[in-house]
Amino acid sequence: MVNVSYDFLNVKVDGFDPKNYTSWIKKVLLRHGISSARLGYVFVSDEYLLKMNQDHLNHDFYTDIITFNYNEENSLSGEMYISVDRVRDNADEFSGGDFERELSRVIIHGVLHLVGFDDQTDEDELKIREEEEVCLSLK
Repeated sequence: MVNVSYDFLNVKVDGFDPKNYTSWIKKVLLRHGISSARLGYVFVSDEYLLKMNQDHLNHDFYTDIITFNYNEENSLSGEMYISVDRVRDNADEFSGGDFERELSRVIIHGVLHLVGFDDQTDEDELKIREEEEVCLSLK
């Protein structure tokens, strides 16, 4: 069973359809052989995520997503914090100005981290970006 929750902390995402995102996330999980997952998405501001980045990761820079991995033996589990501000800013650079596409890319980026993808090296970053594109084509 796959359970996905979405929370918005003092931010708004116009036209956000949780059913469509959940359906798509389930397709991606099945692609990776995963049928049991508990995922939580929390949409926040740049400043909120910057503070989390500083407090939890000792990073002093803005980011679009922070993923907390709570995977258990037989179940994927995690919580992802997404800066709506950063996604809006990055949409021009990475998604041709398409906010919804960039949001989808970031949403699935967190799932891919939980599945086992990393982005610490140039090679790893290339692999996760390629898989993001495959996943976006499933939407």
